[in-house]
Amino acid sequence: LAPIFALEHRLEEAIVNAEVGEYDGNEVAVDGADGILYMYGPDGDVLFNVVQPILESAKFMEGANVVIRYGPPEDGVEERTVRLGT
Repeated sequence: LAPIFALEHRLEEAIVNAEVGEYDGNEVAVDGADGILYMYGPDGDVLFNVVQPILESAKFMEGANVVIRYGPPEDGVEERTVRLGT
């Protein structure tokens, strides 16, 4: 899981430096086969613009789905999904 933890460190640093939100942790399978990285900020598009190059620089993230939610974590909130590396 070391590559995931290294990616998390880079994401957290970029988000804090750009002042676009916060990195809030992960839910990752023990074997690293699947997982979710949680990031929050007042503008999902601005946050994604900061983290997208970092996510795409990690080979293991190729083909991953990023869900950008425009509101609180509840049903019925508008969201957009972006597939990395396509």
